[in-house]
Amino acid sequence: MSGVAQPSPAAGPPATAQPAADQPCVAVVIANWNGAVHLAPCLAALRRQTIRGRMAVLVVDNGSTDDSLALLARNADFVRVIANPTNTGFAAASNQGIVAAGFSEFVALLNNDAAPEPGWLAEMVRVMGEDPRIGICTPKVLAATDRRVFDNAGQALFADGLTRGRGRLQEDIGQFDRQEEVFGPSGCAPLLRRRMLDEVGLLDEGFFAYCEDADLAFRARLRGWRCIYVPTAVVSHHFSATTDAFSAFKALHVERNRVWLALKNLPLPLLLVSPAFTLLRYGWQAVGALTGRGASGRFVAAGSRSALAVILLRAYLQALRGLPRALRQRRDIQRTRTVSAWEVWRWLRRFGISARDIALME
Repeated sequence: MSGVAQPSPAAGPPATAQPAADQPCVAVVIANWNGAVHLAPCLAALRRQTIRGRMAVLVVDNGSTDDSLALLARNADFVRVIANPTNTGFAAASNQGIVAAGFSEFVALLNNDAAPEPGWLAEMVRVMGEDPRIGICTPKVLAATDRRVFDNAGQALFADGLTRGRGRLQEDIGQFDRQEEVFGPSGCAPLLRRRMLDEVGLLDEGFFAYCEDADLAFRARLRGWRCIYVPTAVVSHHFSATTDAFSAFKALHVERNRVWLALKNLPLPLLLVSPAFTLLRYGWQAVGALTGRGASGRFVAAGSRSALAVILLRAYLQALRGLPRALRQRRDIQRTRTVSAWEVWRWLRRFGISARDIALME
């Protein structure tokens, strides 16, 4: 599959259909912005996939000014390219790819700075076949700079809607070698079932970047879909290589989007108490800023505590401007959810992470 397609508006998810005999059953969608340095090994790793059946690769380029388009042209035998003139954000670009891959039964999202091992797709497709209510599979993600260490083993959930990678920066000594249910996926390399997307919708483009994976997982779980961690599907990942792990851009978008995620998805009893958990998290983040630990400590080391406070203020102001939209989405999500508030509370106990850990984890 090759050629360059012009961008088209992201519509709602297409109707599910079984792929024709000459069509791929799995589409891999890569959102790219100035990622040529990582894109070459990413595409090389995709060429080595062992999945039985057909695979299509779509790269949505968000107005890159580096060598990305030239590199993609050299891979025209393998990749279809959607070229946007400007940076529309990770969520919108991913949605473009998902819509363009409407022929596929499954869609894998893959960060341009991730390199999957040959069995990545085959293993997740195999697990999808075990239960029709599995809507998302998430792989074992190792740090590209040190493959003895975890980037994540899926996502853990805090009570105010923030998520963090399970096992982040832990040495891999077999503690996450078991296939099991987790709250949600890392957005760097999950496999999504098309029928799940048809039911719950695509990524929230208002988020632009960050937390859209957690938001999709939450919406899916509220409709009874499951997310399974697949340790035999392995990916190497350069953590936040595109925007810098401790940048002002990331800090602002994570906190703003976390507010919208909570407003949209938390059942009312949990939403009402979530500010108390946020204050508890802020307390531990203040400890991190003072002691140089966690993301807040790393951010302060590169900037200042006052800069962190300004970013927090800006995040809440932007969240407030998006409040009407989030509340409209909330009405639809809460009206159609099939699980109780008690079940969501059980998720927090089963898939949760402490305020201390989420604040002091890098």
